[in-house]
Amino acid sequence: MILASRRTATRISSWFCGIGGLPASTSSRADETHHNQHGCNTRKRESSAFVNNLLCRCASNRPPSRRSRQSSSDSTGKYADPLRYLQPQHESNNITPHIASLVGRELYLDASHPLGIIRSKIQDYFASLEKTTGTAYDIFDAEDPIVTSQQCFDDLLIPEDHPGRLPSDTYYLTDSRLLRTHTSAHQSQHLRSGSEAFLCCGDVYRRDEIDSTHYPAFHQMEGVKLMTQQSVSGADGLSGDDWLRSPECKMIESDLKATLEGLMDHLFGETEKKWSEDYFPFTQPSFELEIYHNDEWMEVLGCGVIHERVLELSNRPDRRGWAFGLGLERLAMILFDIPDIRLFWTDDERFHSQFKEGEIVTFKAYSKYPPVYKDIAFWISGDEANSFIENDFFDLVRSTAGDLVEKIELVDSFTHPKTGRSSRCYRIHYRSMDRSLTNEEIDVLQFQLRDACPSLGCELR
Repeated sequence: MILASRRTATRISSWFCGIGGLPASTSSRADETHHNQHGCNTRKRESSAFVNNLLCRCASNRPPSRRSRQSSSDSTGKYADPLRYLQPQHESNNITPHIASLVGRELYLDASHPLGIIRSKIQDYFASLEKTTGTAYDIFDAEDPIVTSQQCFDDLLIPEDHPGRLPSDTYYLTDSRLLRTHTSAHQSQHLRSGSEAFLCCGDVYRRDEIDSTHYPAFHQMEGVKLMTQQSVSGADGLSGDDWLRSPECKMIESDLKATLEGLMDHLFGETEKKWSEDYFPFTQPSFELEIYHNDEWMEVLGCGVIHERVLELSNRPDRRGWAFGLGLERLAMILFDIPDIRLFWTDDERFHSQFKEGEIVTFKAYSKYPPVYKDIAFWISGDEANSFIENDFFDLVRSTAGDLVEKIELVDSFTHPKTGRSSRCYRIHYRSMDRSLTNEEIDVLQFQLRDACPSLGCELR
C-alpha cells in the first residue's frame, strides 16, 4: 500500500482489503472540513452538461448488460441510475461520474461471469449444509448500495475517529449517506429482521490506489449464522472475558472454522489451510484464513465470533453466532488466473466467451496491448504537503481517463530545502485491454488531468 501506516489502521474496519479498497464516514465538523478541502469534492459540482457528457461517454463505451441468470433478485438493474448518485447537491457528495456509471452493473448476478460463477459456487456450498447441519441460509443479493453511516460503521463498532471513516476513503452522498464500503453494512439490518443465517452479496465502493488488484468498485459476500439458543444456553449471562473463555464461545469458533475450511475445499479442492488471529471491531475473537495454493500462502477471508455489542445493537442480545466476509474478485483472480481486476468490467467477448456457468477454467490472455507512460509532477506547499491525500489524486485520474489507467506509481518525491514545498512526480501507466492506444489520444487526457490538478491545491511543475 502507498500509505502503509494509514492502510494498516484502516484495514481493521473491514473483513478484507487485499483486492478492492476500504471504508469511511463523516459526521464530525472536522471531517466536513476535510471533505471540503480534499477529494473530488473540490471539483464540486461540474456543470450538468459536463456530467451528462461524461455519463454518455461511459454508457457508449459498453454495450447492453450481458445477463442470463436466475436470482432471488427481481430488480435487475434497479440501482443502475447514475444521476441518483450525482444529483444530491450536498457539499459532501464526492461521487464521480465514473463511479456513478458502475453502480448497478450487477456483475455478480451474471451466471456466466467469473464473479457470478464464484457467487453461485459459494451459495451452492452453503445450501448443501442444510442436509448435514439443518441450517438454511437466506440469500440477499439485491440490497440498495446506498447505506447510512450507522449501518456501515456505528452498528459495527467502528470508532468515530477511525481513519476508515474519512471521505478520502469513501464515496459520500451526504454526511450520513454513502455507497456501502462492505457488505457488512447490511448485517444489523438482516439480524433485526429476524434472519437466523444468511449470505449477503453485493458491489461495494472504496477510494483506493490504482494497480492491477485495486479498483474502486468490487464485490463482497458476507455470511452470518446464529447458533440455536439451546446450544449456547450454558453461557447465558456471560460477557467479556468470561464469555470468551466459555466452552460455548469455543464451540462457535470451531463451527465457524469447520464451515469455512469446507468452503475452501469446495472451491479449491482439498488444500492446506492456516488460521491466525486477527482484529475486527465487530467480531471477538477474530481470525484470518489462508490457503496454500500455487506454491504460496494466500489470505482468502476474515471472520470471527460476532461481538456481543453488535448483537445488542441488532436487537438480538440473547443470541450468539459467527460471521465472515470475503472478496469475490480475489477468489476469482486466483481460481481463473485473471491478471487484471479491470477485466471483470470489460464487455469484450474475447473475455466473456471463455466462461460458462458453473465451470472454473483458466483464463487465456487474448492480447497484451502496449502501454503508454506519462509523468505528471507538481508542488504541494506548506500545510498542503501534510494533508495531501493520494486517493484524491487517484480518483481524479480515474475521473479523467477511466479504465484506460492500469497503474499509478510515485517515482519521485522531495522537499525543497529553502521553500519547504514538497514535490511529487507520478508515472501513469495507460493501457487498454481491448485496443492499442495512441500517444496523441493519451496526450489529450494528460492535458485534461493537468488542468484539473490545481483543484487539489497542487502547482504543476
